[in-house]
Amino acid sequence: MHTFLPFYSPLTPAIIAVFAPLFLAAIVWTLVLKGFALWHAARGNQKWWFFFLLIANTLGILEIVYLIWFRKDISKNHSEHTHIHHSSESV
Repeated sequence: MHTFLPFYSPLTPAIIAVFAPLFLAAIVWTLVLKGFALWHAARGNQKWWFFFLLIANTLGILEIVYLIWFRKDISKNHSEHTHIHHSSESV
């Protein structure tokens, strides 16, 4: 008869050694993409995207979709804004 061990785990040290770095890489990947996407959503005043990106944890999939197809191009607004600012100084 087998004895019951309350702390038994099927994860051996060899399995943990393989998957721990992958798990940590997934965490870093997700945090970097989430931060980048949240920053763009906040700068673009996209409140709904900010909310969904903050709540959803999708290993970066939602963040990638947002960054590629839905983020506002801040550089256009910034260059127009600085152009207007510089032209008003010369008046």
